Amino acid sequence: MLSERLVRQDERVTESEADRLALLRELDDPEWLEWPQNYDRGESAVHFGALVARLEVDFAARCATATELENQDSSEYGRVIVPGDATVCGTRIVVCVSKFGSLALVCADNPGAFLGTEEAQAEGELDSVDLARVNQALVGLGYVVVAEELLESDYDGPSRLHRHVQRPTWWNRFFGYF
Repeated sequence: MLSERLVRQDERVTESEADRLALLRELDDPEWLEWPQNYDRGESAVHFGALVARLEVDFAARCATATELENQDSSEYGRVIVPGDATVCGTRIVVCVSKFGSLALVCADNPGAFLGTEEAQAEGELDSVDLARVNQALVGLGYVVVAEELLESDYDGPSRLHRHVQRPTWWNRFFGYF
C-alpha cells in the first residue's frame, strides 16, 4: 500500500525534506486555496515559458505543455512533458509547476506512476543524467523542487481541501483541484 511505502524505516526526515515541509506550511493559506494572495498570472506565464524553452534546448526536443488555461480550478499552474524519445530510458518526464512559491515536481511518466524519482530510477525508467538536467533547469530558473514522496505525505495544514479527497496530501493542496 502506498501509505505504508511512505513510512521511513527510521522515521527521520532529512534536513532538505524538513525545509521543504516548512516551506509548504508557510505557503499554505486557507483563504487562498487555488493561488496565493499576490499571484501574478503574467509573471507565472513568463517564468513557465522560460522553463519550457530551457527544457526544449536541454533535451533537443519539442515539449508538450498544459497550463492553467486548460487546468481550471487547480492550484497547479501547468505541466511540461519531455517526450520519451528525448530521454535516455525512453520514458517521458513530467514537470508539474504549482501556482504557489514556484514549487515544482519532477516525475517519470506521470505523477503517481512511481513513488518518486528514486523508484523510477531503480526500475530503469529514469536516468540520473536526465533527472539532473531537469533539476538544474528548475533550480536555475528559481523553482523549488519538492519530492513526490513528500507531496504524497498526509496533509496536516489549516486549509479545507475539497470533500472528494479521501486522503488529503500536500500534492492535493499545491497541485490538486478545488
